[in-house]
Amino acid sequence: MTVVDVTITRAAAKRHCRSVSQRVLIVDDEPANVELLRNFLIDIADEIVCLTDSKAAERAFYEFDPDLVLLDLHMPDPDGLEILRRLRSAREGRGFLPVIVLTADDRNVARNSAFLLGANDFLVKPLDRQEVRLRARNLLQTRRLFQEVRRATGSFPSLERPAAS
Repeated sequence: MTVVDVTITRAAAKRHCRSVSQRVLIVDDEPANVELLRNFLIDIADEIVCLTDSKAAERAFYEFDPDLVLLDLHMPDPDGLEILRRLRSAREGRGFLPVIVLTADDRNVARNSAFLLGANDFLVKPLDRQEVRLRARNLLQTRRLFQEVRRATGSFPSLERPAAS
């Protein structure tokens, strides 16, 4: 597995007593994009794992157990859509586990394909720092709320996701 960086942030130290993590997995074949995203999220996430090898994404997903995934759409095989397809059932088994798809492709077909495969958000490059931070924070907060519901009720609220075609 090609891990570019594993960062344990100061935010983690502040939240050490809380039982809910904020672990972020970033997968993009461009090292500059990975570094940019890591810097955007350094004070939001507890831990960040950054990958530039899309072939390592599945393994990292299972080993790192992220709370949020930022995934580039256009990468060497497997691309972001294939990774979404492969992780779909694993994500459903973990309740609400959000994925933000990142791409320079602003065509409707790219966005619609990502959403049909279970992406929760879609950002077009070049990325805006504030927008990335706000969307990541909101999705992490939503995940935390789903986890609290699970602890209180013993199960996740059901999410209706469209079937992939």
